[in-house]
Amino acid sequence: MANRFKSDLTWGDVTPENIFLNRRAFMAGASAMAATGIAGPALAAKYSTDEEPNAWEEITQYNNFYEFGTGKSDPAEYASEMTTDPWEVEIGGLVDKPGTYSFKDIMAAMTVEERIYRFRCVEAWSMVIPWNGFELADLLNMAGIQSGAKYVAFETLHRPEEMWGQKRNFVPWPYREGLRLDEAMHPLTFMATGIYGKTIPNQNGAPMRLVVPWKYGFKSIKSIVKITLTDTQPPTSWNMINAPEYGFYSNVNPQVDHPRWSQASERRVGGGLLAKRIPTLMFNGYEKEVASLYEGMDLKKNF
Repeated sequence: MANRFKSDLTWGDVTPENIFLNRRAFMAGASAMAATGIAGPALAAKYSTDEEPNAWEEITQYNNFYEFGTGKSDPAEYASEMTTDPWEVEIGGLVDKPGTYSFKDIMAAMTVEERIYRFRCVEAWSMVIPWNGFELADLLNMAGIQSGAKYVAFETLHRPEEMWGQKRNFVPWPYREGLRLDEAMHPLTFMATGIYGKTIPNQNGAPMRLVVPWKYGFKSIKSIVKITLTDTQPPTSWNMINAPEYGFYSNVNPQVDHPRWSQASERRVGGGLLAKRIPTLMFNGYEKEVASLYEGMDLKKNF
């Protein structure tokens, strides 16, 4: 499936794995991905960078995944305890084909492609990440969307014996997120199953996570086991915990500050704590593609 959106991002903006610094190895890897049915990046032949490259380790070692602790390195240290094979996803609610789908069956039915997306955390740090996966719309269409559906709700795996952070009660487990149906069906909304053509690591949300690039990172829920289509706005974890600070929409908006810090700029991971901050873009740089979804809405009220 071809990427329907042209981006200003190039491979120079990607947070690269060390192997990608070797051009010959990179081109061989791109050819291998094409041979296995993964759509390679259209701009691969123009690989270059105008900023200090970030390593694979920074994508996989700097994470928020509170099911494994609150430190940025905790998920990488403890997430290996999570069993991801076998894996099943329950799809229900207002769908024609409710049921429990195995991850293997889902992958067999999907067209995997590569997307280079900005990733902006609500904490004002950011990365640029090359995901592999498929459009969420394809999965929802496979289940069959009924006419009354208006929202899509998601839940993360709840397994305290493997996810020790769930033994602490500061989050109402399981972790929950949600999107309006038109947001979920937007072609940019992605189910990621890999990074750099490799299986996505546990700490990054294995085996399947949501990626909504114009929203703050906590909306991109990890390790999904349940998807429900509904006619009412679903509860979402951070909104349940602290609604004045975390709205349902959580669109990246540099004009709306978090009550405790500015959202006007961000720190790109890999540049160090003293690195020059860069301006945050409206909708994380995807304004042209998604602004129409919120036409007529007060984006400060509906933050």
